[in-house]
Amino acid sequence: MPRILRVAAAQMGPTQKADPRSQTLNRLIALLERAAAEGAQLVVFPELAFTTFFPRWLLDEAALDPYYEAALPGPETQPLFDRARELGVGFYIGYAEKTPEGKRFNSAVTVGPDGTILAKYRKMHLPGSVEPREGARFQQLEKRYFEYGDLGFPAFRGPEGWGEPVLGMLVCNDRRWPEAWRVYALQGMEMMLVGYNSAAYDPNGGETEDQGLRTFHSQLAAQANAYMNACWAVAVAKAGEEDGSGLIGGSCIVDPNGRIVAETRTLADEVVVAECDLDLCLQGKTKMFNFEMHRRPETYGLISSQKGAIAPPRKAG
Repeated sequence: MPRILRVAAAQMGPTQKADPRSQTLNRLIALLERAAAEGAQLVVFPELAFTTFFPRWLLDEAALDPYYEAALPGPETQPLFDRARELGVGFYIGYAEKTPEGKRFNSAVTVGPDGTILAKYRKMHLPGSVEPREGARFQQLEKRYFEYGDLGFPAFRGPEGWGEPVLGMLVCNDRRWPEAWRVYALQGMEMMLVGYNSAAYDPNGGETEDQGLRTFHSQLAAQANAYMNACWAVAVAKAGEEDGSGLIGGSCIVDPNGRIVAETRTLADEVVVAECDLDLCLQGKTKMFNFEMHRRPETYGLISSQKGAIAPPRKAG
């Protein structure tokens, strides 16, 4: 019997610094309801979905603290969980997490159709810098505002009603690092869920990247890694102009052959849905990317033992 999971990519348009939390939550609930009306069982929202992308600003502690969730669900976010449970729909959502010990992470959770949290992930590959770049209009200060994820890359199973898929989660920049996908794939991962807030310009300065190139790179990362790990990928943006700073769109659902089967066309709130046959993963997992048959982990030592690139020595003379 086919294992079909109907999935929605729920792209968000911009969230401005001045937007009240209640307004943003109403948008999320509206997207959830739209996806449910189209038969979605699992809805994927972006990174930092409850707020603007605040790491672009240099903020003091008092201004920074309201962007974090001390609990999820909390008083302000509970209505999203309640509505999802009423609709019998699960979801992935990214948020800024503050632990009881005061640690801060760029996190995501996947929630089951009964409203329970199935798994949590904390972003591992933090871009940007700790200190602000002098003279830059917009910063990328994730390394200042978040700690590196400490939960690893644990795959987990969705519920029986979804076909018990093996799922993985990443957040934004993580999707560009193939090591993360492969660790999940070595646990049998069949679908990757990832939300992002990616700048429509080079966030580290310079003029070598624009919206078109960055959107291409974003989709390329999802397509290539879905193919090489024989899995579905659902990559979802928060897009548009946030307080004058552009974010790319290009939200997409990718099949295990690396083909985009659904993608957004705007930089606004938008839902696209696809029926994902989980058994399509078997083509790659049993043939080209049959890890048991073809991998050579004894030759891959540099991947886990070395951080920066070290070039071979030049020949004498």
